[in-house]
Amino acid sequence: MREQEHLVSHLITTEFSAESTAAEVAAGTDLSGKHIVVTGGASGIGAQTARALADAGARVTLTARTLTAAAAVAHEITAATGNHVRAAAVDLTDLTSIEAFAEQWTGRLDVLINNAGVMMPPDPRTSRGWDSQFVTNHLGHAALTFALHDALAESGAARIVSVSSSAHLLSDIQWDDIHFERIPYNPLLAYAQSKTANTLFAVAATQRWSAEGITANAVHPGVIPDTGLQRHVAAIPGDTAKIQNSAQVTPAAIKTPQQGAATTVLVATSPLLEGVGGRYFEDCREAGPNVAGERTGYAPWALDPAAADKLWHLTREHLTSAMRH
Repeated sequence: MREQEHLVSHLITTEFSAESTAAEVAAGTDLSGKHIVVTGGASGIGAQTARALADAGARVTLTARTLTAAAAVAHEITAATGNHVRAAAVDLTDLTSIEAFAEQWTGRLDVLINNAGVMMPPDPRTSRGWDSQFVTNHLGHAALTFALHDALAESGAARIVSVSSSAHLLSDIQWDDIHFERIPYNPLLAYAQSKTANTLFAVAATQRWSAEGITANAVHPGVIPDTGLQRHVAAIPGDTAKIQNSAQVTPAAIKTPQQGAATTVLVATSPLLEGVGGRYFEDCREAGPNVAGERTGYAPWALDPAAADKLWHLTREHLTSAMRH
């Protein structure tokens, strides 16, 4: 409790707000020479994040599951900004794809933005029988981060941005049954636990790597219907739909992709976050603990150091198991 009170009394605030756009946040920032990777950069807030960073002079590499998708958006951003944006294929469900990308990376990496994600896909399980949302949203990004660790360490002041969601408020990690092998599969709670994992991973990475100049923070981009992330939600029946409906927000809270990318860009670039890690940001400011009945702030389980440590070890075990098969 004392640590939580300390965090609340020292929350980072900025001149920006929920209405700010990524371009507004990046305006006047010179990112020349900075090497940045954005996963899920071919659409939605990922594309807007990549565009704002490239426009500020960064050397951006955006990834997507297919090179065709990544290259098309990279070409558009290059044409719009005059700054060459690199495209790469990274399938976050495939360790071979992740490792191939990391092996081809040369030099330092200043910012890694783990932005890609899926929500309630029609095929809920991987060929291994694992929950596909946990695999894509958390395990794949964890594997990519581990593979790029040396490049991040070479920066000396690297940042990892973990794109989470207020959906994490709906569920802690189902520690005893992460892949819903014994309890009935609930796609929304599976998504929620993957977003909790995104936040805990930022805490764990900072705990272990801050001495190497690597810090990580989590962000909630907001509710952005125009990204395609929620395209499968309407098909979800029964209790899950009821939970999803109860989590709806007012129209005033809905953001554009440009606004949704703003907090990510802020956390990736702001001088206010130098050396800062293990925190949760939304609406271009650091968030405090969630208040019951509200959709803002972080859940008590989301920034818990012991839970972060537990997730770190569980993640390593999963990835080791995946490499054996």
